[in-house]
Amino acid sequence: MTNRCSWVTNDSLYIDYHDHEWGVPVFDDQLLFEMLCLEGAQAGLSWWTILQKRDHYREIFDHFDPYKIAKYDEEKLNTIINDKRIVRNKLKIKSVVTNAQCYINITENGQSFSDYLWGFVDHEPIINHWQSDRDVPTSTDISKAMSKQLKKNGFKFVGPTICYAFMQAVGMVNGHTTNCFRHPDAI
Repeated sequence: MTNRCSWVTNDSLYIDYHDHEWGVPVFDDQLLFEMLCLEGAQAGLSWWTILQKRDHYREIFDHFDPYKIAKYDEEKLNTIINDKRIVRNKLKIKSVVTNAQCYINITENGQSFSDYLWGFVDHEPIINHWQSDRDVPTSTDISKAMSKQLKKNGFKFVGPTICYAFMQAVGMVNGHTTNCFRHPDAI
Protein backbone atom coordinates (compact mmCIF):
# COMPACT_ATOMS: atom_id res chain seq x y z
CA MET A 1 0.00 0.00 0.00
CA THR A 2 1.26 3.48 -0.92
CA ASN A 3 1.68 5.88 1.99
CA ARG A 4 0.31 9.35 1.30
CA CYS A 5 -0.20 12.50 3.33
CA SER A 6 -3.11 11.89 5.69
CA TRP A 7 -5.27 14.64 4.15
CA VAL A 8 -5.67 12.64 0.94
CA THR A 9 -9.00 10.85 0.62
CA ASN A 10 -9.55 7.66 -1.37
CA ASP A 11 -11.10 9.61 -4.25
CA SER A 12 -9.15 9.12 -7.50
CA LEU A 13 -9.21 12.85 -8.38
CA TYR A 14 -7.72 13.75 -5.01
CA ILE A 15 -5.15 10.96 -5.19
CA ASP A 16 -4.10 12.06 -8.68
CA TYR A 17 -3.78 15.70 -7.53
CA HIS A 18 -1.64 14.68 -4.54
CA ASP A 19 0.50 12.22 -6.46
CA HIS A 20 1.18 14.31 -9.57
CA GLU A 21 0.64 18.01 -8.83
CA TRP A 22 0.75 19.02 -5.18
CA GLY A 23 4.27 20.01 -4.21
CA VAL A 24 5.68 19.81 -7.73
CA PRO A 25 7.57 23.04 -8.53
CA VAL A 26 5.66 25.23 -10.98
CA PHE A 27 7.46 28.00 -12.87
CA ASP A 28 4.89 28.76 -15.57
CA ASP A 29 3.53 32.30 -15.05
CA GLN A 30 -0.03 31.54 -16.12
CA LEU A 31 -0.28 28.35 -14.07
CA LEU A 32 1.04 30.20 -11.02
CA PHE A 33 -1.61 32.87 -11.59
CA GLU A 34 -4.29 30.18 -11.89
CA MET A 35 -3.23 28.47 -8.69
CA LEU A 36 -3.10 31.75 -6.77
CA CYS A 37 -6.64 32.56 -7.90
CA LEU A 38 -7.91 29.07 -7.10
CA GLU A 39 -6.36 29.17 -3.64
CA GLY A 40 -8.19 32.47 -3.12
CA ALA A 41 -11.44 30.86 -4.27
CA GLN A 42 -10.85 28.11 -1.73
CA ALA A 43 -10.72 30.52 1.24
CA GLY A 44 -13.15 29.26 3.87
CA LEU A 45 -13.87 26.11 1.87
CA SER A 46 -12.10 22.83 1.27
CA TRP A 47 -9.61 22.41 -1.54
CA TRP A 48 -11.69 19.41 -2.55
CA THR A 49 -14.56 21.76 -3.44
CA ILE A 50 -12.33 23.80 -5.75
CA LEU A 51 -10.57 20.77 -7.22
CA GLN A 52 -13.92 19.33 -8.32
CA LYS A 53 -14.78 22.64 -10.01
CA ARG A 54 -11.32 23.43 -11.39
CA ASP A 55 -12.15 22.56 -15.01
CA HIS A 56 -15.19 24.83 -14.83
CA TYR A 57 -13.07 27.65 -13.42
CA ARG A 58 -10.64 27.20 -16.29
CA GLU A 59 -13.42 27.34 -18.86
CA ILE A 60 -15.20 30.31 -17.29
CA PHE A 61 -12.00 32.33 -16.71
CA ASP A 62 -10.47 31.82 -20.18
CA HIS A 63 -7.94 29.30 -18.85
CA PHE A 64 -6.73 31.99 -16.46
CA ASP A 65 -5.28 34.17 -19.19
CA PRO A 66 -4.66 37.34 -17.16
CA TYR A 67 -4.68 39.56 -20.27
CA LYS A 68 -8.22 38.45 -21.15
CA ILE A 69 -9.45 38.50 -17.56
CA ALA A 70 -8.14 42.03 -16.94
CA LYS A 71 -10.56 43.27 -19.62
CA TYR A 72 -13.71 41.69 -18.16
CA ASP A 73 -16.58 44.15 -17.92
CA GLU A 74 -19.61 44.14 -15.62
CA GLU A 75 -21.65 42.08 -18.08
CA LYS A 76 -18.99 39.35 -18.14
CA LEU A 77 -18.67 39.45 -14.35
CA ASN A 78 -22.44 39.09 -13.93
CA THR A 79 -22.40 36.07 -16.24
CA ILE A 80 -19.66 34.49 -14.14
CA ILE A 81 -21.36 35.32 -10.84
CA ASN A 82 -24.50 33.54 -12.06
CA ASP A 83 -22.67 30.42 -13.23
CA LYS A 84 -23.56 27.62 -10.82
CA ARG A 85 -20.56 25.51 -11.81
CA ILE A 86 -18.20 27.53 -9.60
CA VAL A 87 -18.31 29.07 -6.14
CA ARG A 88 -20.47 32.14 -6.68
CA ASN A 89 -18.87 34.56 -4.27
CA LYS A 90 -18.85 38.04 -5.83
CA LEU A 91 -15.78 39.21 -3.95
CA LYS A 92 -13.77 36.14 -4.91
CA ILE A 93 -14.86 36.39 -8.55
CA LYS A 94 -14.02 40.09 -8.75
CA SER A 95 -10.66 39.41 -7.10
CA VAL A 96 -9.63 37.32 -10.12
CA VAL A 97 -10.01 40.42 -12.32
CA THR A 98 -8.13 42.59 -9.82
CA ASN A 99 -5.40 39.97 -9.55
CA ALA A 100 -5.11 39.78 -13.34
CA GLN A 101 -4.57 43.53 -13.47
CA CYS A 102 -1.93 43.27 -10.73
CA TYR A 103 -0.25 40.39 -12.57
CA ILE A 104 0.00 42.57 -15.68
CA ASN A 105 1.48 45.45 -13.68
CA ILE A 106 4.21 43.14 -12.39
CA THR A 107 5.04 41.55 -15.73
CA GLU A 108 4.93 44.85 -17.64
CA ASN A 109 7.76 46.05 -15.41
CA GLY A 110 9.95 43.35 -16.95
CA GLN A 111 9.72 40.74 -14.21
CA SER A 112 8.13 37.35 -14.78
CA PHE A 113 5.41 36.35 -12.34
CA SER A 114 7.44 33.23 -11.61
CA ASP A 115 10.54 35.22 -10.64
CA TYR A 116 8.41 37.56 -8.54
CA LEU A 117 6.86 34.70 -6.54
CA TRP A 118 9.83 32.33 -6.41
CA GLY A 119 11.96 35.19 -5.11
CA PHE A 120 10.28 34.71 -1.73
CA VAL A 121 12.02 31.32 -1.41
CA ASP A 122 15.28 32.36 -3.12
CA HIS A 123 14.19 30.41 -6.24
CA GLU A 124 14.62 27.05 -4.47
CA PRO A 125 11.92 24.82 -2.96
CA ILE A 126 11.91 24.62 0.83
CA ILE A 127 11.98 20.98 1.89
CA ASN A 128 10.26 20.42 5.21
CA HIS A 129 10.45 17.28 7.31
CA TRP A 130 7.06 17.22 9.02
CA GLN A 131 6.25 13.94 10.74
CA SER A 132 2.47 14.42 10.53
CA ASP A 133 -0.13 16.91 9.35
CA ARG A 134 -0.34 18.22 12.92
CA ASP A 135 3.21 19.53 12.55
CA VAL A 136 2.49 21.53 9.39
CA PRO A 137 1.92 25.24 10.07
CA THR A 138 -0.90 27.19 8.47
CA SER A 139 1.43 30.09 7.70
CA THR A 140 5.10 30.98 7.99
CA ASP A 141 7.19 34.14 8.06
CA ILE A 142 7.73 33.69 4.33
CA SER A 143 4.02 33.30 3.55
CA LYS A 144 3.36 36.39 5.69
CA ALA A 145 5.96 38.34 3.71
CA MET A 146 4.49 37.10 0.42
CA SER A 147 0.99 38.06 1.56
CA LYS A 148 2.14 41.51 2.62
CA GLN A 149 3.87 42.16 -0.72
CA LEU A 150 1.00 40.78 -2.81
CA LYS A 151 -1.43 43.01 -0.93
CA LYS A 152 0.90 45.97 -1.41
CA ASN A 153 0.79 45.21 -5.14
CA GLY A 154 -3.04 45.21 -5.01
CA PHE A 155 -3.81 41.47 -5.01
CA LYS A 156 -6.92 40.21 -3.20
CA PHE A 157 -7.59 36.99 -1.27
CA VAL A 158 -3.89 36.50 -0.54
CA GLY A 159 -3.68 36.23 3.24
CA PRO A 160 -0.76 34.39 4.88
CA THR A 161 -2.68 31.09 5.14
CA ILE A 162 -3.75 31.25 1.48
CA CYS A 163 -0.18 32.08 0.49
CA TYR A 164 1.20 29.13 2.44
CA ALA A 165 -1.31 26.74 0.86
CA PHE A 166 -0.37 28.20 -2.53
CA MET A 167 3.34 27.75 -1.81
CA GLN A 168 2.74 24.11 -0.94
CA ALA A 169 0.55 23.52 -3.99
CA VAL A 170 3.09 24.94 -6.47
CA GLY A 171 6.14 23.32 -4.90
CA MET A 172 7.75 26.38 -3.35
CA VAL A 173 7.39 24.44 -0.13
CA ASN A 174 7.40 20.67 -0.01
CA GLY A 175 4.72 19.97 2.56
CA HIS A 176 4.56 16.20 2.12
CA THR A 177 4.99 14.48 5.46
CA THR A 178 8.03 12.25 5.84
CA ASN A 179 5.93 9.07 5.74
CA CYS A 180 4.49 10.05 2.32
CA PHE A 181 5.96 8.41 -0.76
CA ARG A 182 6.14 11.89 -2.40
CA HIS A 183 8.48 13.33 0.25
CA PRO A 184 11.96 13.81 -1.29
CA ASP A 185 13.55 11.58 1.35
CA ALA A 186 11.25 8.73 0.33
CA ILE A 187 12.03 8.93 -3.38
